[in-house]
Amino acid sequence: MSKNGKVSKQKNVKANCRIFALAQQKGGVGKTTTVINLGAALVGLGYKVLLVDFDPQGALSAGVGVDSYSLKQTIYDAMVDSDLELEKIILSTQMGCDLLPGNIDLSAAEVQLANEPGRDQILKEKFAPLVTKYNYILIDCPPSLGLLTLNALAAATDVIIPVQTQYFALRGMALLLKTIKKVQTRINQNLKVFGILPTLHDNRTTHAKEILEDLASNYPDMLLKTIIPQTIKLPDSAIAGKSVLSFSNNSSAAQAYKNLAQEVINRG
Repeated sequence: MSKNGKVSKQKNVKANCRIFALAQQKGGVGKTTTVINLGAALVGLGYKVLLVDFDPQGALSAGVGVDSYSLKQTIYDAMVDSDLELEKIILSTQMGCDLLPGNIDLSAAEVQLANEPGRDQILKEKFAPLVTKYNYILIDCPPSLGLLTLNALAAATDVIIPVQTQYFALRGMALLLKTIKKVQTRINQNLKVFGILPTLHDNRTTHAKEILEDLASNYPDMLLKTIIPQTIKLPDSAIAGKSVLSFSNNSSAAQAYKNLAQEVINRG
């Protein structure tokens, strides 16, 4: 959305759609917040964007003002019904992004699909008709490394790893990167780690600064330039069902997500 509040003219959609999985097995690190606000920033620059709520918590759907529990069909139905096309359940949102809604029903998908042939490729196959319709598809993964996350990684071209700049957020990074490496080797050779995104960063604390230094030291080639600050504007915008760009366009968080969108575009 431009400064005058109008949605920018959309750019032409090309066949080389980029699919970003936002993955991290730890919850509360800003995956959903990043999907919403990165999506809003890309829409503001004129791109066609699809948000995918692939987390059984359904926070992404709620965050863009959709009550997924009142819907007859969600992405869960498309995952378990081979005949149901994703296009039939895509919704428009007030942000300008489209949405594939999800809810708690997704928690049953891993059990129901456990014995399905090619069970980790289902989402990729479902995405096939959509790649010529969108510039960017952003997947909000669940906080686990189960079948849903594997499906997202199998379908993605890129993965962004949000990491809160706190000690406990660093735990499990090696396991996540090992899982991504296995996916790259066995399932999706085209998958790239786009980068590690520091989130909820409180620059006033020594602890947060030290964690950021540790990330830069341990993952120098993966750490993104953008840092998402800790600010009340993010939870306030989520409660309002808006992106932080429309809720508080001049805030530090809004600027950070604009910077992230530009980083995504520039490194395309």
